[in-house]
Amino acid sequence: MQKEVFQDLPLEEVLGDRFGRYSKYIIQERALPDARDGLKPVQRRILYAMHTEGNTHEKGFRKSAKTVGNVIGNFHPHGDTSVYDAMVRMSQEWKLRQLLVEMHGNNGSVDGDPPAAMRYTEARLSAISGELLKDIDKRTVDFIPNFDDTTEEPTVLPARFPNLLVNGSTGISAGYATEIPPHQLGEVIDAAIMRMEHPGCTVEELMTVIKGPDFPTGGIIQGIEGIEKAYKTGKGKIIVRGKAEIEDIRGGKKQIVITEIPYDVNKANLVKKIDDFRLDRKVEGIAEVRDETDRTGLRIVIELKKDGDAQGILNYLYKASDLQISYNFNMVAIHNQRPVLMGLPELLDAYISHQKEVVTKRSEYELAKARARQHIVDGLIKALSILDEVIAAIRAAKDKRDAKNNLMAAFEFTEAQAEAIVSLQLYRLTNTDITALQKEAEELLAEIEQLTAILASEKKLTGVIKKELKDVRKKYNDTRRTVIEEQIEEIKVNLEVLIPNEEVIVTVTKDGYIKRTSLRSYSASGGKDLAMKETDRLLFKEEVHTTDVLLVFTSKGSYLYLPVHELPDIRWKDLGQHVASLVALEKDESIISVFAVKDFQAPLYLLFVTKNGMVKRTELAAYKVQRYSRPLTAIKLKGDDEVIDVHLTTGSKQVFLATYFGYGLLFAEEEASLVGPRAAGVKGINLKENDTVVSAEVWEANEERDLLLVTQRGAVKKMSSREFEPLSRASRGVVMLRELKGNPHRVAGLKLIEQEAQFVLQTEKGLSDPFDFSALKKSDRYSNGSFVLDENESGKVIAVWKKIESEES
Repeated sequence: MQKEVFQDLPLEEVLGDRFGRYSKYIIQERALPDARDGLKPVQRRILYAMHTEGNTHEKGFRKSAKTVGNVIGNFHPHGDTSVYDAMVRMSQEWKLRQLLVEMHGNNGSVDGDPPAAMRYTEARLSAISGELLKDIDKRTVDFIPNFDDTTEEPTVLPARFPNLLVNGSTGISAGYATEIPPHQLGEVIDAAIMRMEHPGCTVEELMTVIKGPDFPTGGIIQGIEGIEKAYKTGKGKIIVRGKAEIEDIRGGKKQIVITEIPYDVNKANLVKKIDDFRLDRKVEGIAEVRDETDRTGLRIVIELKKDGDAQGILNYLYKASDLQISYNFNMVAIHNQRPVLMGLPELLDAYISHQKEVVTKRSEYELAKARARQHIVDGLIKALSILDEVIAAIRAAKDKRDAKNNLMAAFEFTEAQAEAIVSLQLYRLTNTDITALQKEAEELLAEIEQLTAILASEKKLTGVIKKELKDVRKKYNDTRRTVIEEQIEEIKVNLEVLIPNEEVIVTVTKDGYIKRTSLRSYSASGGKDLAMKETDRLLFKEEVHTTDVLLVFTSKGSYLYLPVHELPDIRWKDLGQHVASLVALEKDESIISVFAVKDFQAPLYLLFVTKNGMVKRTELAAYKVQRYSRPLTAIKLKGDDEVIDVHLTTGSKQVFLATYFGYGLLFAEEEASLVGPRAAGVKGINLKENDTVVSAEVWEANEERDLLLVTQRGAVKKMSSREFEPLSRASRGVVMLRELKGNPHRVAGLKLIEQEAQFVLQTEKGLSDPFDFSALKKSDRYSNGSFVLDENESGKVIAVWKKIESEES
């Protein structure tokens, strides 16, 4: 009994070894094309199987399933779908620049529809595929045994034209991917000929004939620089856009008509995406999107509304949809059995050296064949000249073997010649045959001389290759489909195109519920009954334009950039959407201030005040951004500091800071020098230990304003701003309360009093009714005001704010 042998190997070694083998296999024999014939193994096997079965372009179509079964059975031991998919792709005119397979039946569509099953479709090789396989039976390429050693398959096809550049290739393997675009046949052949005539020619010289990729779907390429870089290095980026025209239609309206789309873009998805822009109102002015593609060609019509900005909308489509894509070259091919990133000269050289090999081997094969035939013809001519003796020698023989021996002995014929003579049919002994043989002998002599010359001279060899390439070009050349433009056009999209410029009401609550409401919904409710939670309050309510931007500042020094048109459109009587569903905020982060900005270039400034007494002033323009999917930095905070207030100023105002311990400081805004959004700012007030800033207000210099001060014990007092002399920033400020030994007053908040303004005091136990303090008598700095709430009954006052209208809930 055989003893079992176990190997004890570490897992990482086994995995590493197996994955290494697998990677080598998929790199060399699955996903990447060969630099010589431009085919992946599965494609090569399909073409070769069809060729051996005689399923060629001059014969009828044959059921696809038959070919697929043949490929699986003989050459490609994988799933039938992978073979059929590869076969279908070679027949799709929107994928390949020169079709390699012709197919009858549904072979898919540019909308991404699947092809019919292989039992329904029929296929055959295309005429140009014949050029890839031409002379394969003349020992031009190496053959290897197939997977079960029952037959042989070619390692590469003879490829009479540079298929890799003409049809391009795309694939992903382990550690390598490839993306080679298709090109125009005539241009590629001209480049190959130029490369043979001037082996040292540069990419710039080659680009005088090969202008750039030529996609089967047409379109427009922008960026010659990217093409040149790719041709030099193998990697480069170009922009590919569809072909679109703006047409005038009835009633003074316009429509955009797309007749070509970028390569490898799914048309149905593109049409759906454009229609989604219309439905989601991402872009304003589209009335209808129709796909009018029929057998005459591709046609997508985007009908615009009467006042639609056609060019602006087209620019938006280029920017936001696949009507414009970027194409990245990554020209990796298998060269000498390994993946190599190749530029244009290297790809052409790989092809040319392959052709030299093919033509050399073919010439050697034909020369050997011609010499063998010449030998036979010489024997037959000699036999016909001594016909009677030859016939006598054959008649005297016992059998065929004996006859051959007699001929070889008597007349010095070789074995091959003797075989030809005894196999000769009687009618060949006529007089006409001798002249035919002599003519054949002359032709063979000329052919042998020609083939010997080709094999002896490199120049004649390249001459043959060039002639054959020119024949292919003459037979199959067509016109370029893709237009190439030198520069990449920068797309500018006006905001007006994207969104209807309309008035809306935007509200933001302290708890972070945000919404925009149409004026219709607002008027229908009379501006009353805003949906809001019991404990919440309005922080911002304004009539703004959809083209404005909302800046929302938080206690953690961040801000949210929210274009108004992107805010959720919600009825006045419905609760808004929480800001956390638009942008992620931290747990204990709250909203402090909100501003609607029309123009970021306006000469305005944002002034920040923090709990620990820092102030910072930055130009409004610094807060305009392109990307705004997350909270952005508005001010840098240190330690446990947080923002307590943000003001939008003109740059010439004065700032008043009020602290918890009752200090007030007035100073000119200019004292806070301008800094960037990421800076921390400067010291605004010199705080005592444990003191914090509770409020900040700004107003015009030299203007007298009334200030309302509220203490935690429920006392309020009204002071004139004239009570405070402007001091310099970072001072201690002056006292605003009379210090009491027991239960001293502390500042809960300080606000500017305006005409008919009402204030709400928030205590630990809830909210007060709104107060109107306009009739309150003014006090000096040293009084503690008069009580409006009882601390024992209501609890301490913790905040005060000015009531915003329509806060009835």
